[in-house]
Amino acid sequence: MPASLARLRDLVPARARVIIDNDFSGDPDGLLQLAHHLLSPSVDIRAVIGSHLRPGDPFDPSEATADNAAREALDVVTRLGLDGRVPVVAGSNVGLADRATPIRSAATDTIIAEAMRDDTDLPLYLAFGAGLTELASAWLLEPRIADRLTLVWIGGPEHRGLAVAPPGSTGPEYNLNIDLTAGQVVFGDSGIPIWQIPRDAYRQTLLSTAELITRVGSAGTLGEHLERAITRVSTMAGRHGILLGETYICGDSPLVLLTALQSAFEPDPSSSDYVVRPTPSFDDEGGYIEAAGVRDMRVYTRLDVRLMFDDLFAKLDLFAATER
Repeated sequence: MPASLARLRDLVPARARVIIDNDFSGDPDGLLQLAHHLLSPSVDIRAVIGSHLRPGDPFDPSEATADNAAREALDVVTRLGLDGRVPVVAGSNVGLADRATPIRSAATDTIIAEAMRDDTDLPLYLAFGAGLTELASAWLLEPRIADRLTLVWIGGPEHRGLAVAPPGSTGPEYNLNIDLTAGQVVFGDSGIPIWQIPRDAYRQTLLSTAELITRVGSAGTLGEHLERAITRVSTMAGRHGILLGETYICGDSPLVLLTALQSAFEPDPSSSDYVVRPTPSFDDEGGYIEAAGVRDMRVYTRLDVRLMFDDLFAKLDLFAATER
């Protein structure tokens, strides 16, 4: 039987549920992650949430960044022929005002409804590639969800003893800084299990521009769309005198690696490395606050970028074949 997307889907039934949340109107690496996730049959994508950026973010300085993110996500969903089958909703356009007051939205209701289902035994992963507003609000509205899901989050600074901050970095880590208060709620107040991919880990996900052109951009109209979205950033940065070199950090792609590309037996992201640490909270400057007697969390230290990118390239090729 020839290689085809249909054959892949026939061979691989879903064995986990995933809700995706990302700032899709921001850094376009989230669009690459979204397409990859949607092409992965081992996970049942229950919903896609467009989440907000920090006010004035250069990627989208508007006041409707969550709405814009949902629109960008819907475009990718539609390109994959999944519109009407994968719900796309917008989260809040602003972050939390304090640690006690949730912001209810279609996104929070979606998270709560999926977490509280009792008609399936498939584990539920929340794959978050930006801020944590929607999850923090959902937990404040319904604390019982903490025992019914696992957060896989791209964000947070380096942990002492594991890594150091990159040269020239200042202030809180980018994704944490989108809604620091939400980070304090999820890490410090809730009991939600966390698999964290901090900055030192997600910076390992370097895709060369040559690979982007030859392995992504050549994969049909979807691949071309994703390649142009990313290379456009380098062009815009160059106009402002910022040279990005010949690699791009596809920092949201580990969300696919750790949920969809788990081991065959005893399912787990066995090709990547992590350490187990007590879950800290965050201070008001975005640094960790260590505490005793708290739940443990996973902190990923090394990611299997070979598996992650080769799988992406293969699935884009399989989908491109359906366009011919």
